[in-house]
Amino acid sequence: MTLLLIGGLGMSEIIIIALVVLLFFGGKKIPELMKGLGKGVRSFKDGMNETEKEIKDITNSVEETVEDKK
Repeated sequence: MTLLLIGGLGMSEIIIIALVVLLFFGGKKIPELMKGLGKGVRSFKDGMNETEKEIKDITNSVEETVEDKK
């Protein structure tokens, strides 16, 4: 049974990719790469949350302005 993931990648392809990455970067460098990736994802999520907050603030400001004009 083949486990299909994004783009039709099966488990064997994922294992081959992992082995190639291990050969290129070595066992000591991979944790550093994953740490950097984690920081990047966290930064992206923080940016998304900030953007959502700004949109809500602007929406509330516009609603208050409309109510004040009534």
